[in-house]
Amino acid sequence: MLAVMTIVLMTATFVEKTEGTGFVATHIYGSWWFAALWAVLAVASVAVMLKARLFRRPVTFLLHGAFLLILAGALTTHLWGVQGTLHLRVGEQQFQYINSEDNRVMTMPFALRLTSFHVDTYPGTQSAMDYVSAISVTDVGQPGKALSELHISMNNIGSYGGYRFYQSGYDNDAQGTILSVSHDPWGIGITYAGYFLLFLSMLLLRVLPDESFRRLLRSTAMRKTALTVLLLFTACATTVAAPKALPKATADHFGQLYAYYNGRICPLQTVARDFTTKLYGKPTYHGLSAEQVLTGWIFFPTDWIGEPFLKVKGRARDIAGIEGRYASYNDFFGTGGYKLDGPMDAIMRGQKPDGAQAIREADEKMNILRMLFGGQLIRIYPCNTKGTLQWYSQGDNLPTDMPEDKWMFTKKSLDYAGELVWMKRWSDLDSLIMKMKKYQEKEAAGQLPAPTTFKAEQVYNKVANTRPLAMIALTLGIILFFVYLAAWLRRRPVHRALSAGVTILLVAALAYLLAVTTLRGYVSGHLPLSNGFETMQFMAFCTLLLTLILRRRNQLAVPFGILLAGLTLLVSMMGESNPQITPLMPVLSSPLLSLHVCIIMLAYSLLAFTMFNALTALVLLLRRKDYADHIGQLTRFSQLMLYPAVFCLAAGIFIGAIWANQSWGRYWGWDPKETWALITLMVYAVPLHRESLPMFRKPMVYHLYLLLAFLSILMTYFGVNYFLGGMHSYA
Repeated sequence: MLAVMTIVLMTATFVEKTEGTGFVATHIYGSWWFAALWAVLAVASVAVMLKARLFRRPVTFLLHGAFLLILAGALTTHLWGVQGTLHLRVGEQQFQYINSEDNRVMTMPFALRLTSFHVDTYPGTQSAMDYVSAISVTDVGQPGKALSELHISMNNIGSYGGYRFYQSGYDNDAQGTILSVSHDPWGIGITYAGYFLLFLSMLLLRVLPDESFRRLLRSTAMRKTALTVLLLFTACATTVAAPKALPKATADHFGQLYAYYNGRICPLQTVARDFTTKLYGKPTYHGLSAEQVLTGWIFFPTDWIGEPFLKVKGRARDIAGIEGRYASYNDFFGTGGYKLDGPMDAIMRGQKPDGAQAIREADEKMNILRMLFGGQLIRIYPCNTKGTLQWYSQGDNLPTDMPEDKWMFTKKSLDYAGELVWMKRWSDLDSLIMKMKKYQEKEAAGQLPAPTTFKAEQVYNKVANTRPLAMIALTLGIILFFVYLAAWLRRRPVHRALSAGVTILLVAALAYLLAVTTLRGYVSGHLPLSNGFETMQFMAFCTLLLTLILRRRNQLAVPFGILLAGLTLLVSMMGESNPQITPLMPVLSSPLLSLHVCIIMLAYSLLAFTMFNALTALVLLLRRKDYADHIGQLTRFSQLMLYPAVFCLAAGIFIGAIWANQSWGRYWGWDPKETWALITLMVYAVPLHRESLPMFRKPMVYHLYLLLAFLSILMTYFGVNYFLGGMHSYA
């Protein structure tokens, strides 16, 4: 039944590609036979649990029971939960909504009245960032009696009387709002109880002495590698003529100014680095530093607007009319005006056009440039009025009580800098920059970061580039895998010079990561483990450290460790390639989202480790038959890694479901990425059941299965992105 369900889910994602989301939602995911298939699987699972007397192992019984409880919650939501849509105009009261499934009119035991509605836009643009409805809950029988007040936006759910309301769209005149309505008082509670039992049972399985994972840890062959897995589990060129730019030394002087950015004061260099990385995907552009790129856009905009500088993908490329990966600012304008206006308007009204995420990302980059052109992106002018410090950009509406000299300096200093640039009076420009910094130090005295912290961040910005290290680790890891494997097959140690060289590289990489992590922690003022990027960097450090420690005890730990470090650095690099510059829709800023992504990527890294382990074992099995001890050790090592990998994957999926439920009112939507993540979980859960599936006790079957199972990860991470699409196709 599990195999049948897996095949159905795989097929459904490909049918959705050809027939559309609506078709599979109606004929597969929403059909009676699909629900019946899950019911049969659940009943069969209960029968197997009883036959195996799983209740004698309470924690294992609890783990499997948690999945059944989650399915029960999903069934409850399917049978009794209601999803609908409610349209309100300002001043209008409504106590009915439309059922999304059959268009029936549903009645609520209270009424909603829209008191106000407004759209928040990105500064200096007309592009919507968020929209907010102020709702008054009133008694149906007494319209004037207010029971509660709700403020509903993209990041803030309105909840009353067992109903939850989500902002989903608005009217053309911004005088009306469209709310999604969810009424599911029982299903959510049952499902969340299942999630809680799942997390509890996974924790207990890791710590109780009589469970399979702990028995593996106690095995003599695995004592030397146990520490590795435990820490892994817990860590979570073509030459092109560049456009005009300032001389590097002068641009560097601009980078030494203070800037108010993302709620803190930092070097303008940091803004320039994030600006370049956000728009181009790398911190430099054709030999120009980030400071040269940012100041180039400021002082030479006509040279830069035709430059293929914006990294775009998918549908955004088609709209811009380009073939490659990079578009220019001008590519998004035509005879009809701004090409993204229509698609973005559809997205903001709750529609889901093809490639919606790629369109959003392209529009965000265009908004960043618009804000820059309007003088509203860079806040480098502090003003201390009556003891209150505020930071402004040149294009901001300044306070009417600001002293005239400060007003003139804020509005005119960059214009004067532009004149000096045009006349190429670089020494005068350097003097002006020094004057601007002295102005900052005077106005923001006592509130600027310490000089050592400021300098540390500048050093960090210059040295923190793990892309080369990730590429070197991946390439070297693959090469060393075959070198070390060949030595193992010949029962000979790796050449001493090669071993010494690898040791030196490991020490150098560790020193670099330690320096970068220390600098980041010093600048931020806390341990650098607060997001996915920092966690992946720390995980790479731990992996390399343990590789260095275990290199003499387990020869294959060297290529595996280097490969895993490369993978984790690659993951962190991907997360850092899209820094937040403009305020994101707060729904995307949830810590649950970061935790969800981080844990799943950790699971993928561990499963990649089992794939390389399986490849090694298969080579040994095919070459000779006198490696039984080595193959047995590889098998136990894979089993040890498989437990935390599957647990991480399950935890990551269900944390994502909780986040989605808090953000959109549904914890599962059968998006292709969601579906393939579930398929991957089901595929990798199978070899954990070696007691009930004797075929997995055979090393050849076990390792061949793990090798082929990795295809599900490749499909989840790459196949969905480049072939199936969906809401998560950017991830």
